[in-house]
Amino acid sequence: MLCAGLLGSLLTVGFATQVQAEGKDRWVTDTLSTYVRSGPTDGYRIVGTLKSGQKVELLTTQGDYSQVRGSSGDSVWIPSADLQEVPGQAERLPQLTQQVADLSAQLKTIDDDWKTKVQGMQETLDSRKKLVDELEARTKDLNAQLTDAQSELRSTQAKLGDENNQVLMRYMVYGGSIAGAGLLLGLILPALTRGRKRNDRWF
Repeated sequence: MLCAGLLGSLLTVGFATQVQAEGKDRWVTDTLSTYVRSGPTDGYRIVGTLKSGQKVELLTTQGDYSQVRGSSGDSVWIPSADLQEVPGQAERLPQLTQQVADLSAQLKTIDDDWKTKVQGMQETLDSRKKLVDELEARTKDLNAQLTDAQSELRSTQAKLGDENNQVLMRYMVYGGSIAGAGLLLGLILPALTRGRKRNDRWF
């Protein structure tokens, strides 16, 4: 009875320490090879090896060992320290390579978009610069025309001033001539009138 009770206690403790973890994926650590055994202790015989980075299915854990199922379908025991929850380098390398390729493609797209935007801005800048140059040339031409018009206006005003002075001089000459003629007539007519009166007395 005592032996049966001890055996039952040991079985109870063994089942209590056994953790069920069915359906969880694990990966063999990135070592060269990992020995697997037929049971959950070092006392069990080695039945083979698992490759580094190989994907296995975790069935259960007991003590320092875990029972896993490989791609062949066989269930073996492996030290829990030789398992990891993330893929190994061999499996992650293609993923990382793909991520690098995706990021490179995104960067190229961004670079192409930026080059397109820069080219568009450069074309806009060139067209605006061309328009500014045309406006500056037009302004320069208008300023030249304005300068010529102002010069011609001053020349015309000078000529008009000379003509006005000439007309004024003519008016003054004509006026002086008329005034001189009137003065002369004013002096001659009285003298002629007095001469006639004297002549009338002799008769």
